[in-house]
Amino acid sequence: MTKMPDPSRAIAFQGEPGAYSHEACRKAYPAMEPLPCATFEDAFAAVREGRARYAMIPIDNSLAGRVADVHHMIPYAGLHIIAEHFERISHHLLAPKGATLETIRTVESHVHALGQCRNLIRQLGLTAVVGADTAGAALEVAKAGDPTRAAIASALAGEIYGLESLRANVEDAEHNTTRFVVMARDAVEPNPNQANVTTFVFRVRNVPAALYKALGGFATNGVNITKLESYLVGGEFVAAQFYVDVEAHPAHRSLRLALEELDFFSHEVRILGVYPAHPFRRAQRAAGA
Repeated sequence: MTKMPDPSRAIAFQGEPGAYSHEACRKAYPAMEPLPCATFEDAFAAVREGRARYAMIPIDNSLAGRVADVHHMIPYAGLHIIAEHFERISHHLLAPKGATLETIRTVESHVHALGQCRNLIRQLGLTAVVGADTAGAALEVAKAGDPTRAAIASALAGEIYGLESLRANVEDAEHNTTRFVVMARDAVEPNPNQANVTTFVFRVRNVPAALYKALGGFATNGVNITKLESYLVGGEFVAAQFYVDVEAHPAHRSLRLALEELDFFSHEVRILGVYPAHPFRRAQRAAGA
Protein backbone atom coordinates (compact mmCIF):
# COMPACT_ATOMS: atom_id res chain seq x y z
CA MET A 1 0.00 0.00 0.00
CA THR A 2 1.38 3.41 -1.01
CA LYS A 3 2.06 5.69 1.95
CA MET A 4 0.21 9.01 1.74
CA PRO A 5 2.47 12.07 2.03
CA ASP A 6 2.28 14.53 4.90
CA PRO A 7 -0.60 16.85 3.82
CA SER A 8 1.33 19.96 4.87
CA ARG A 9 4.11 19.01 2.42
CA ALA A 10 2.00 17.51 -0.39
CA ILE A 11 1.30 19.13 -3.76
CA ALA A 12 -1.38 17.48 -5.90
CA PHE A 13 -1.25 17.15 -9.68
CA GLN A 14 -3.33 15.42 -12.36
CA GLY A 15 -1.78 12.44 -14.09
CA GLU A 16 0.52 9.50 -13.55
CA PRO A 17 3.93 9.91 -11.91
CA GLY A 18 6.25 11.36 -14.52
CA ALA A 19 3.65 13.72 -16.01
CA TYR A 20 4.81 17.22 -16.90
CA SER A 21 2.72 18.50 -13.99
CA HIS A 22 4.84 16.21 -11.79
CA GLU A 23 7.99 17.83 -13.21
CA ALA A 24 6.51 21.29 -12.55
CA CYS A 25 5.85 20.33 -8.91
CA ARG A 26 9.46 19.23 -8.47
CA LYS A 27 10.85 22.38 -10.09
CA ALA A 28 8.62 24.91 -8.32
CA TYR A 29 8.40 23.18 -4.92
CA PRO A 30 11.42 20.84 -4.58
CA ALA A 31 10.89 20.43 -0.82
CA MET A 32 7.31 19.20 -1.25
CA GLU A 33 6.06 15.71 -2.10
CA PRO A 34 4.03 15.39 -5.35
CA LEU A 35 0.66 13.62 -5.01
CA PRO A 36 -0.65 12.10 -8.29
CA CYS A 37 -4.41 12.32 -8.90
CA ALA A 38 -6.53 10.69 -11.60
CA THR A 39 -8.43 13.86 -12.59
CA PHE A 40 -8.28 17.62 -12.09
CA GLU A 41 -11.33 17.33 -9.84
CA ASP A 42 -9.43 14.85 -7.67
CA ALA A 43 -6.49 17.28 -7.42
CA PHE A 44 -8.81 20.10 -6.34
CA ALA A 45 -10.52 17.80 -3.84
CA ALA A 46 -7.17 16.76 -2.33
CA VAL A 47 -6.50 20.39 -1.41
CA ARG A 48 -10.06 21.17 -0.32
CA GLU A 49 -10.15 18.10 1.93
CA GLY A 50 -6.75 18.76 3.48
CA ARG A 51 -4.83 15.87 1.87
CA ALA A 52 -2.53 18.31 0.05
CA ARG A 53 -1.41 21.86 0.65
CA TYR A 54 -1.34 22.94 -3.00
CA ALA A 55 -2.47 21.80 -6.45
CA MET A 56 -0.37 22.36 -9.59
CA ILE A 57 -2.79 22.88 -12.50
CA PRO A 58 -1.76 23.39 -16.16
CA ILE A 59 -3.77 26.12 -17.81
CA ASP A 60 -2.13 27.05 -21.14
CA ASN A 61 0.51 25.77 -23.53
CA SER A 62 2.34 28.05 -25.95
CA LEU A 63 1.67 25.60 -28.83
CA ALA A 64 -1.55 23.79 -27.95
CA GLY A 65 -3.44 26.70 -26.35
CA ARG A 66 -5.63 26.36 -23.29
CA VAL A 67 -5.93 23.07 -21.43
CA ALA A 68 -9.39 21.69 -22.14
CA ASP A 69 -12.05 22.17 -19.43
CA VAL A 70 -9.73 23.67 -16.80
CA HIS A 71 -11.21 27.17 -17.18
CA HIS A 72 -14.64 25.72 -16.45
CA MET A 73 -13.39 23.97 -13.31
CA ILE A 74 -11.18 26.55 -11.61
CA PRO A 75 -13.94 29.07 -10.73
CA TYR A 76 -15.88 26.31 -8.94
CA ALA A 77 -12.99 24.48 -7.28
CA GLY A 78 -13.45 26.32 -3.98
CA LEU A 79 -9.76 27.28 -4.00
CA HIS A 80 -7.59 30.35 -4.61
CA ILE A 81 -4.79 30.88 -7.12
CA ILE A 82 -1.70 31.75 -5.08
CA ALA A 83 1.11 31.47 -7.67
CA GLU A 84 1.95 30.77 -11.30
CA HIS A 85 4.72 28.65 -12.81
CA PHE A 86 6.06 28.43 -16.37
CA GLU A 87 7.62 25.11 -17.37
CA ARG A 88 9.66 24.55 -20.53
CA ILE A 89 8.38 21.27 -22.01
CA SER A 90 11.12 18.96 -23.32
CA HIS A 91 9.67 15.85 -24.95
CA HIS A 92 11.67 12.61 -25.10
CA LEU A 93 11.14 9.64 -27.40
CA LEU A 94 11.09 6.79 -24.88
CA ALA A 95 11.24 3.04 -25.54
CA PRO A 96 12.03 -0.21 -23.69
CA LYS A 97 15.66 -1.21 -23.22
CA GLY A 98 17.00 -2.77 -26.40
CA ALA A 99 14.71 -0.83 -28.71
CA THR A 100 16.23 1.47 -31.34
CA LEU A 101 15.02 4.05 -33.83
CA GLU A 102 14.99 1.20 -36.36
CA THR A 103 12.80 -1.17 -34.30
CA ILE A 104 10.02 1.20 -33.24
CA ARG A 105 6.86 1.34 -35.35
CA THR A 106 4.32 3.19 -33.18
CA VAL A 107 4.53 6.13 -30.79
CA GLU A 108 1.99 6.78 -28.02
CA SER A 109 1.23 9.95 -26.07
CA HIS A 110 -1.36 12.59 -25.26
CA VAL A 111 -2.87 14.13 -28.38
CA HIS A 112 -1.22 17.51 -27.65
CA ALA A 113 2.23 15.94 -27.26
CA LEU A 114 1.83 14.05 -30.53
CA GLY A 115 0.79 17.28 -32.23
CA GLN A 116 3.88 19.03 -30.87
CA CYS A 117 6.20 16.36 -32.36
CA ARG A 118 4.81 15.98 -35.89
CA ASN A 119 8.20 16.46 -37.56
CA LEU A 120 9.79 13.57 -35.68
CA ILE A 121 6.82 11.26 -36.24
CA ARG A 122 6.87 11.99 -39.97
CA GLN A 123 10.66 11.70 -40.20
CA LEU A 124 10.71 8.26 -38.56
CA GLY A 125 7.55 7.07 -40.32
CA LEU A 126 5.83 6.18 -37.04
CA THR A 127 2.14 5.52 -36.46
CA ALA A 128 0.79 7.87 -33.78
CA VAL A 129 -1.43 6.33 -31.09
CA VAL A 130 -3.39 8.71 -28.85
CA GLY A 131 -3.22 7.96 -25.13
CA ALA A 132 -4.85 9.50 -22.07
CA ASP A 133 -1.68 11.34 -21.03
CA THR A 134 2.07 11.36 -21.61
CA ALA A 135 3.14 9.56 -18.44
CA GLY A 136 0.33 7.02 -18.83
CA ALA A 137 1.60 6.24 -22.34
CA ALA A 138 5.10 5.73 -20.97
CA LEU A 139 3.73 3.38 -18.32
CA GLU A 140 1.86 1.29 -20.93
CA VAL A 141 4.93 1.07 -23.18
CA ALA A 142 7.05 -0.01 -20.20
CA LYS A 143 4.53 -2.69 -19.22
CA ALA A 144 4.41 -4.08 -22.77
CA GLY A 145 8.19 -4.22 -23.18
CA ASP A 146 7.66 -4.32 -26.96
CA PRO A 147 10.64 -2.90 -28.94
CA THR A 148 8.24 -1.74 -31.69
CA ARG A 149 6.39 0.60 -29.30
CA ALA A 150 7.60 3.98 -28.10
CA ALA A 151 6.13 6.88 -26.12
CA ILE A 152 6.59 10.65 -26.10
CA ALA A 153 6.89 11.80 -22.51
CA SER A 154 9.21 13.48 -20.03
CA ALA A 155 12.69 12.42 -19.00
CA LEU A 156 11.22 11.91 -15.53
CA ALA A 157 8.70 9.40 -16.92
CA GLY A 158 11.54 7.49 -18.57
CA GLU A 159 13.41 7.42 -15.28
CA ILE A 160 10.39 6.24 -13.29
CA TYR A 161 9.33 3.49 -15.73
CA GLY A 162 12.76 2.28 -16.77
CA LEU A 163 12.58 3.44 -20.40
CA GLU A 164 15.47 4.66 -22.53
CA SER A 165 15.46 8.00 -24.28
CA LEU A 166 16.13 7.34 -27.96
CA ARG A 167 16.06 11.05 -28.70
CA ALA A 168 15.69 14.16 -26.53
CA ASN A 169 14.00 17.50 -27.26
CA VAL A 170 11.85 16.06 -30.05
CA GLU A 171 9.28 18.87 -29.99
CA ASP A 172 8.89 20.90 -33.18
CA ALA A 173 9.24 24.31 -31.47
CA GLU A 174 11.86 25.39 -28.93
CA HIS A 175 9.44 27.73 -27.16
CA ASN A 176 7.11 24.91 -26.05
CA THR A 177 6.12 26.15 -22.59
CA THR A 178 3.21 25.37 -20.27
CA ARG A 179 1.83 27.83 -17.76
CA PHE A 180 0.56 26.38 -14.50
CA VAL A 181 -1.38 27.97 -11.66
CA VAL A 182 -0.89 26.89 -8.06
CA MET A 183 -4.07 26.62 -5.99
CA ALA A 184 -4.62 26.56 -2.22
CA ARG A 185 -7.45 26.76 0.29
CA ASP A 186 -6.39 30.19 1.52
CA ALA A 187 -5.69 33.28 -0.57
CA VAL A 188 -2.35 35.09 -0.37
CA GLU A 189 -1.74 38.83 0.03
CA PRO A 190 1.22 39.66 -2.23
CA ASN A 191 3.11 42.92 -1.91
CA PRO A 192 1.28 45.53 -4.06
CA ASN A 193 4.64 47.15 -4.87
CA GLN A 194 5.92 44.11 -6.76
CA ALA A 195 4.77 42.75 -10.13
CA ASN A 196 1.47 40.90 -9.61
CA VAL A 197 -1.21 39.12 -11.59
CA THR A 198 -4.92 39.24 -10.74
CA THR A 199 -7.19 36.52 -12.14
CA PHE A 200 -10.96 36.94 -12.15
CA VAL A 201 -14.11 35.82 -13.94
CA PHE A 202 -17.20 37.76 -14.96
CA ARG A 203 -20.33 37.30 -17.06
CA VAL A 204 -22.08 39.46 -19.63
CA ARG A 205 -25.28 38.98 -21.56
CA ASN A 206 -24.87 37.93 -25.18
CA VAL A 207 -25.90 41.33 -26.61
CA PRO A 208 -24.08 43.80 -28.91
CA ALA A 209 -21.21 45.78 -27.36
CA ALA A 210 -21.55 44.08 -23.94
CA LEU A 211 -17.90 43.00 -23.82
CA TYR A 212 -16.68 46.31 -25.28
CA LYS A 213 -18.41 48.26 -22.51
CA ALA A 214 -17.31 45.83 -19.80
CA LEU A 215 -13.63 46.10 -20.73
CA GLY A 216 -13.53 49.82 -21.49
CA GLY A 217 -12.37 50.66 -17.98
CA PHE A 218 -9.22 48.58 -18.36
CA ALA A 219 -8.19 50.56 -21.46
CA THR A 220 -8.95 53.99 -19.97
CA ASN A 221 -7.13 53.14 -16.74
CA GLY A 222 -4.08 51.59 -18.44
CA VAL A 223 -4.48 48.06 -17.05
CA ASN A 224 -2.79 45.41 -19.19
CA ILE A 225 -4.96 42.36 -19.93
CA THR A 226 -2.71 39.38 -20.68
CA LYS A 227 -5.41 36.73 -20.99
CA LEU A 228 -9.08 36.83 -21.98
CA GLU A 229 -10.92 33.54 -22.52
CA SER A 230 -14.66 33.17 -23.13
CA TYR A 231 -16.95 30.18 -22.88
CA LEU A 232 -20.66 29.56 -22.59
CA VAL A 233 -22.14 28.62 -19.23
CA GLY A 234 -25.23 26.75 -18.18
CA GLY A 235 -25.63 25.08 -21.56
CA GLU A 236 -27.25 28.21 -23.00
CA PHE A 237 -26.28 30.78 -25.64
CA VAL A 238 -27.65 33.88 -23.89
CA ALA A 239 -24.68 34.56 -21.60
CA ALA A 240 -20.92 34.09 -21.67
CA GLN A 241 -18.37 33.82 -18.88
CA PHE A 242 -14.92 35.35 -19.28
CA TYR A 243 -11.70 34.27 -17.58
CA VAL A 244 -9.20 37.15 -17.30
CA ASP A 245 -5.60 37.75 -16.20
CA VAL A 246 -4.38 41.32 -15.70
CA GLU A 247 -0.97 42.57 -14.64
CA ALA A 248 -1.99 44.61 -11.61
CA HIS A 249 -3.00 44.39 -7.95
CA PRO A 250 -6.51 45.35 -6.73
CA ALA A 251 -4.85 47.80 -4.34
CA HIS A 252 -3.72 49.82 -7.37
CA ARG A 253 -6.08 52.69 -8.16
CA SER A 254 -6.05 51.80 -11.87
CA LEU A 255 -7.33 48.25 -11.33
CA ARG A 256 -9.77 49.32 -8.64
CA LEU A 257 -11.40 51.79 -11.01
CA ALA A 258 -11.40 49.28 -13.87
CA LEU A 259 -13.12 46.65 -11.72
CA GLU A 260 -15.71 49.20 -10.59
CA GLU A 261 -16.56 49.96 -14.21
CA LEU A 262 -16.60 46.26 -15.06
CA ASP A 263 -19.07 45.65 -12.24
CA PHE A 264 -21.39 48.28 -13.70
CA PHE A 265 -21.58 46.63 -17.15
CA SER A 266 -21.40 42.95 -16.11
CA HIS A 267 -22.32 40.67 -13.25
CA GLU A 268 -20.86 37.91 -11.09
CA VAL A 269 -17.40 39.47 -11.02
CA ARG A 270 -15.26 37.19 -8.86
CA ILE A 271 -11.53 37.37 -8.13
CA LEU A 272 -9.92 33.91 -8.20
CA GLY A 273 -6.49 34.98 -7.04
CA VAL A 274 -3.92 37.75 -6.67
CA TYR A 275 -0.35 36.46 -6.84
CA PRO A 276 3.23 37.42 -7.75
CA ALA A 277 4.12 37.44 -11.45
CA HIS A 278 6.52 34.61 -12.32
CA PRO A 279 10.06 35.68 -13.41
CA PHE A 280 9.41 34.07 -16.84
CA ARG A 281 6.64 36.59 -17.46
CA ARG A 282 8.87 39.50 -16.50
CA ALA A 283 11.74 38.17 -18.66
CA GLN A 284 9.50 37.91 -21.70
CA ARG A 285 8.30 41.48 -21.19
CA ALA A 286 11.89 42.71 -20.84
CA ALA A 287 12.82 40.90 -24.06
CA GLY A 288 9.88 42.48 -25.86
CA ALA A 289 8.17 39.10 -26.45
